[in-house]
Amino acid sequence: MRFTHLGHACLLVETGGTSVLIDPGSFSDFDDVTGLDAVLVTHQHADHLDRERIRALLDANPDARLRTDPGSAEQLQADGIEATVTVPGEPFTVGDLEVTPVGELHAVNHQWVPRVPNVGLLLEADGVRLFHPGDALDADPGRVDYLGVPVNAPWCAIRETLDFVRRIEPTRAIVPIHDALLAEQGRAMYLQHLGDFGLEGGVEVLDGADRQPRELSG
Repeated sequence: MRFTHLGHACLLVETGGTSVLIDPGSFSDFDDVTGLDAVLVTHQHADHLDRERIRALLDANPDARLRTDPGSAEQLQADGIEATVTVPGEPFTVGDLEVTPVGELHAVNHQWVPRVPNVGLLLEADGVRLFHPGDALDADPGRVDYLGVPVNAPWCAIRETLDFVRRIEPTRAIVPIHDALLAEQGRAMYLQHLGDFGLEGGVEVLDGADRQPRELSG
């Protein structure tokens, strides 16, 4: 398995002959991506689902299945785009990947922003498990080798992010995501905190900010 970080929360995950794109949002660079078997969306917010660009992505990937959380599926239906709803606890396969939906609701922003559905995605192939939580820190995905970690958001603080990493205890590394709002120096500070304090003795940070593929080993 390998991933390519295409900006913010968007990951291209490939294994064998299978290719899936997670959370093609407004801060992400996915316009030239082709050959997809699936497009997966954790929730409806524009930085995870760019409704202005999703149709072009699907047109460029005619064999790709679109699977989303319930809220995103409802919005896309209003746009004339059909999506299969992911259901927490009901795994499905995409080629060589087994995908298990985990979680139900977006993290709390504040009392003036309603919570929306958020379904994280646990991807597994050849014994390697990568978890993309979307915008929630309360899911229980079981064993995780590589953990997608929202680095910065209006709804989180670094102490909460560190608690999330320590609770999940990834066996191999963390994968920084959700970082488009950060300046370069600020992002480096967050990553240092995560690497130094994410686990006792530290945890590897597998940073894909250069948009180059990163191999994930078991």
